[in-house]
Amino acid sequence: MKYRLAILVSVVLLISCGKAADPVVLKPVPTTVPQWTKEAIWYQIMVDRFYNADSGNDPTAATLVGSAPGYIPPTWEITPWTQNWYSPDSYFEDMFGKTDINGGVIHSFDAKVALRRYGGDLQGVLDKLDYLESLGINAIYFSPINDSPCADKRQPRSWRHIDVNFGPDPAGDVALIASEDPSDPSTWHMTSADTLFLELIKQTKARNIRLILDYSWGAPGQHFWAWHDVLDNQQSSQYIDWFDMKSPDNVGRIASDITPLPAQKNASEATSTPRSLVQGDIKSQAAKAHIMAVTRRWLDPNKDGDSSDGVDGFMLSDANNLPLDFWRDYRIYVKSINPQAYLVGDISTDKNSEMRFTADLALQGDVFDGLIDNGRYKAASDYFSTPAQAQRPSQFVSILQQAEKGLNREYVYSSINISASHETPRLLSALLANSSEKTKGKDSNNKNYNALKPGLSTINTAKLLLVFQFTWFGAPQLLAGDEMGMWGDESPHHQKPLIWPEYSFANESEHPLASMDQVKEVQFNQDLFDYYQFLVKLRRANPVLSQGAIEFFQQDDKKRLMSYRRYNDEGESAYIVFNTGPKRQQIILPSAVVNTQSWLLWHSNDSTNILQSVPSEQLSIDAESAIVIITKH
Repeated sequence: MKYRLAILVSVVLLISCGKAADPVVLKPVPTTVPQWTKEAIWYQIMVDRFYNADSGNDPTAATLVGSAPGYIPPTWEITPWTQNWYSPDSYFEDMFGKTDINGGVIHSFDAKVALRRYGGDLQGVLDKLDYLESLGINAIYFSPINDSPCADKRQPRSWRHIDVNFGPDPAGDVALIASEDPSDPSTWHMTSADTLFLELIKQTKARNIRLILDYSWGAPGQHFWAWHDVLDNQQSSQYIDWFDMKSPDNVGRIASDITPLPAQKNASEATSTPRSLVQGDIKSQAAKAHIMAVTRRWLDPNKDGDSSDGVDGFMLSDANNLPLDFWRDYRIYVKSINPQAYLVGDISTDKNSEMRFTADLALQGDVFDGLIDNGRYKAASDYFSTPAQAQRPSQFVSILQQAEKGLNREYVYSSINISASHETPRLLSALLANSSEKTKGKDSNNKNYNALKPGLSTINTAKLLLVFQFTWFGAPQLLAGDEMGMWGDESPHHQKPLIWPEYSFANESEHPLASMDQVKEVQFNQDLFDYYQFLVKLRRANPVLSQGAIEFFQQDDKKRLMSYRRYNDEGESAYIVFNTGPKRQQIILPSAVVNTQSWLLWHSNDSTNILQSVPSEQLSIDAESAIVIITKH
């Protein structure tokens, strides 16, 4: 359950309450996107599942209070990193039949897994920077790391501190936080976890790796300090106007409600929503000041006017929960501290979303620098993994063209092109599920779910999709572990701990519902890692793949051929051809390819072999494969 900051759509700023942070300074703000965002290769990390380098800061039952499912057995303990994911923890039996946080009964495997913790921490990220550098990524997107009892950290106790179990002294940090006035930034300390995070910023910047944080400013959650004050003090709470409540007389019961926009609620399509319907600001200017103070804390930690010691921007989750005028002011404030900071929005496409606005409204230079491209992810996943008759190349091309229609190309270059995320199954599992009707559906709720490890056919399909991801518009993003060959359905099954090559993992040999006909060996997939590594190098070495225009040059529905060209004003071109059909096909190359003096040819079925000369105008392309040709005049 989320408790969203109250929205006032038609009124300007109200009188603030509480202690204000630094005022928002309104001044001209850059409408252009930071150049570095177009060249980024993003790597999304969930810290608890990344790497446990310090067992001394592991979570305890005390730090889990408030976490789903709502009951913590006295026998609770950390889950061993290499344990079979589907094996019950020793305390699972003690949870059965207990009451969950919503008053229901705990019985499902998923509900029990929500209480698992693996002890990943910031020191673990520091220890694995060499690995990330060898992979070639140059930007880290952290799933929320604010202090929270929940595994995914999306229900924070506060925004201003890094989770106490991610730093070296959880107990000391808890005591230090307790000494602060949450509403007064002048009382905020740097905890040991905060300080270690600043060291991580320093170390990543030394390696030319950017770093952004994930916040959902519109949904602080039921554990948030200000909401607890409302629960304790009811109408006398100074924070009561921070939250949107249907009945102020019973704030604890209906604090999740938010006044809808009737005209929007009934809109049949997102594009039918007028811009005027999503104007306005948040009701409490004290809440707004608090958000700005937390933002500045991580952009310029020592407040010396030099943002080089801070984060490089923010992933703004559930951005539709706040109206456009708030986001305009937010952009002004962020860019006044660091003009090169990146603001990327994750906006809902749900037609019933209360504060729904669309990409064209968000990408006009006054709100975000880019968006998470969820629509393209779904279209690509469907195209590359469904049976051949399900979608023709011409249909896929039409979807791609429609997705970019009306958008400024600079913001499209800067948007994040995902292949999996915290809201989706892992890439291999998504493709496996799409390949057969019998495997669709969340694994813990579907007795017919295919719980087998994705095989070579699925991996080959993933390689095709990855070629598309790394050669299309938008900065590619990897969900940590996908490059290792990990699999897992929707949450929580995509949150398995990373399968580092130095560890020996138990096989996945049982499942709470589905039948498993084979033992699934869990180990690091070096071949897939090498493939990711090559694609990262290919994109970073050829700017045309990150900032080139696109034109389609050959589609054939019967042969299942799709091809496009990326090109720029510097004379660079990249020709990408996909054969998703069951037979080898011949393609005729454009004359510009054959006549060029400098080029390379790469085939997805032989990623170690790069040809440096053109054999002829006609090339063969294997079934279910892709080729990339780079030319420079």
